[in-house]
Amino acid sequence: MKGLTVGYAMCGSFCTMADSLKQLEHLCDLGADVLPIFSEIVYSADTRFTEHEKLKEQVEALTGKSIVHTIVQAEPIGPKGLLDLLIVAPCTGNTIAKIAAGMTDSCVAMAVKAHLRNNRPVVLGIATNDALSASARNIGTLLNTRNIYFVPFGQDNAYKKPTSAICDFSKLIDTAIEALNGKQLQPLLLTKNA
Repeated sequence: MKGLTVGYAMCGSFCTMADSLKQLEHLCDLGADVLPIFSEIVYSADTRFTEHEKLKEQVEALTGKSIVHTIVQAEPIGPKGLLDLLIVAPCTGNTIAKIAAGMTDSCVAMAVKAHLRNNRPVVLGIATNDALSASARNIGTLLNTRNIYFVPFGQDNAYKKPTSAICDFSKLIDTAIEALNGKQLQPLLLTKNA
């Protein structure tokens, strides 16, 4: 990852933020020049999992950069060719739907659209309670979309949340490396103990 400029976007699956932060730290340790990007809700909301000011401080300290958090800030990613790779982790069902539909009414969706115009890879680390219901068709669409790669994922609690799926964050860096080579890390679908 040394010498690469990587966008690292985080969406509002707040229960997965700690796992995502570990991978962001790992990416920085590997020498990537990381541009942090937050969805509007991540940038402004306190939850039982995170306090937004503390999260912003952590991410800005890790990356040494101010967080991109508006559509206007994200739009130049494309025309200026700012990134070699864009990672969205966690990527919620809402953001998956926007990307699949080509919508750009949020900071992260705009970052993805802007980056894709340069034919460069986007890695999605999904975390959504409706992956096997309302978001299933959008995931299917993106599985067939050029330059979109998924961190391997599976059901996280098949009996209590049968439509929920989450990526294996520990496979994020390996997925990114494969994506930079135009390949999807396999196996894509993971099985965990229910």
